[in-house]
Amino acid sequence: MLMHDLSVSQSTTDRLMARYAGDVPGASLLVLKDGEPVVRRGYGRSDLERRIEAGPATNYRLASITKQFTAAAILLLAEDDALDLDDPLRQWLPSLPPATDDITLHHVLSHTSGLIDYEEVIPPTMTAQLRDADVLHILEGQDRTYFEPGSDYRYSNSGYALLALIVERASGQSFQAFLRDRIFLPLGMHDTVAYVQGGPEIAHRAYGYSRADGQWTRTDQSQTSAVLGDGGIYSSIDDLARWDAALYDDRLLDDQSRRLAFTAVTPTDDPTVEYGYGWRITGDSFWHSGETMGFRNVIVRWPQRRLTVILLSNRNDPEPYRTALEIAEPWLAD
Repeated sequence: MLMHDLSVSQSTTDRLMARYAGDVPGASLLVLKDGEPVVRRGYGRSDLERRIEAGPATNYRLASITKQFTAAAILLLAEDDALDLDDPLRQWLPSLPPATDDITLHHVLSHTSGLIDYEEVIPPTMTAQLRDADVLHILEGQDRTYFEPGSDYRYSNSGYALLALIVERASGQSFQAFLRDRIFLPLGMHDTVAYVQGGPEIAHRAYGYSRADGQWTRTDQSQTSAVLGDGGIYSSIDDLARWDAALYDDRLLDDQSRRLAFTAVTPTDDPTVEYGYGWRITGDSFWHSGETMGFRNVIVRWPQRRLTVILLSNRNDPEPYRTALEIAEPWLAD
C-alpha cells in the first residue's frame, strides 16, 4: 500500500473510531496485514472512574469471541484422542435428560444441538453469579430440545458452557487451567485469562459501561458473567494478534482441526452467514462478535488476504462489526 493510501486509511479509521475517543468508554483497535500491525492503538478510556486510557495491552471481556477458544480446546482434546467429536453429549454429561440422547459434540460446537437456552429458564431461586456447572444443573431439569439435533440452527450459549465442563472431564484440569496451559501460555498470551471473581486478577483491565439518559454507568458484571465456556475470557488486541498468527499454521492446532473450525457446518438465521466451530463464515471471511453487558467486540479475518481486524470495546454501543468491515476496506481494495 502506498504512503498516500496509508494516510487515507488512517484518516478513515480515525473518523470511524471518533465515537470512542475522549473521556468516554473506549476501544482498542488492531489491523494486521501480512502478519504486521498497520493500526494498533487505543481510544477513550478503559476505566472512567480512574481516568485510565485504553491501549493495545488493555484487556476486555471477549464475551462470545470466547467460543473460538472453547472450540479449540475441544479440538485439541480430539487430537489427543481424549474425546471424539461424534461422542454423544451424555457420554460426558450423563446427568442430562433423555431428550438430549442424540446430541453429539459436533452438534454442540456448530449450534445445531437444539439445547434449551439456560438464560431463559434460570430458576428464581438462583440469584448468585452462575458458573458453567450451574448451567448443567439448570439443563438437567429441561427434558426437551428446540428441535431434533442436526436438523436446524439455534445459537446456543448453553452448549458452549457444557463444552467447558467436557474440557474439564476429558483433561482432568479446570477449564481455566487447560486454556492457560494448552493455548494461552504456548502462544505467549500471558495476560489472557478466563476470569471469575476471586480468581487471578486481570492486568490492564477494562471495565464495562452502558449509556442511559445521556450518562455512562459502570455495568461490568451480570449474573452470567462467570459462565466461562460461552463468554468468560478477557484478552487484549496484542494477545489476540498471537492467536490470529497461530491460526495460519500448526503451532497450536493441526491442519485437520483448523479445517474443521473454519468449515461451514450449517446456515444460520442470517442468510449471509454460515457457522463452523466457534466461527461465523461470510464469503471469504471468518469472524465472531462478542456482546455482553458493557462490552461489544469483534474479530474479522480474511486469511486469503492475510488481513485481520480486531475491535474490542468496553461499552454497550455501538455494535462494532460494520465498523470493522469499513476499517478493512482500504486493505481489501488494495
